[in-house]
Amino acid sequence: MISRLRGTLSLCEGEAVEVDVQGVGYQVFVSQLTRQQLPPPGSPVELCIHTHVREDALQLYGFVDPVEQRVFEALIALNGFGPRAAMALLSGIEAREFARAVCAGDLARLCQVPGVGKKRAERLVVELKERLLPLATPSRDGGSGDQTAALRSALAHLGFRPAEIEPVLTRLQPRLLQGAPLDDLLPEALRLLRR
Repeated sequence: MISRLRGTLSLCEGEAVEVDVQGVGYQVFVSQLTRQQLPPPGSPVELCIHTHVREDALQLYGFVDPVEQRVFEALIALNGFGPRAAMALLSGIEAREFARAVCAGDLARLCQVPGVGKKRAERLVVELKERLLPLATPSRDGGSGDQTAALRSALAHLGFRPAEIEPVLTRLQPRLLQGAPLDDLLPEALRLLRR
């Protein structure tokens, strides 16, 4: 299995690029968003690779962002959702934003993605929510999760242990992703902790 390619970007055409690795050209399918992040042809490039094997073909799918690869792999694990459909979906929405929308149950945002109607959006939420939660959960170090970090810190200052805090943050994740204010989240977290 090929899991990574490092070489020279030699060609960008349509939905595929060609990566030259020591004289061997590998055709790699990429999303439009990944393609926009690639350097111009002739430049060095490194891609995370998902190798898709079928009876009649071996296809490589490339990603600059490992999160996009994990979302892609979650999508193709769904019944009736192939690699091309997954790439088309990831061409219409950034991977982290997709994970956040799925975990928050944001059907309106999912329906804005080309090829995703209400029924498919509902199915994506039901089947992928648990699997994508780690990708949508803001990091422990703050970063994009300032609200989560602030809530974690407030609960810790009130004397709660991480083992008590983390399950509550997981339960409140949809509200955190929707940007609920800390003034609303803290009383809700305390109610959950007192149960």
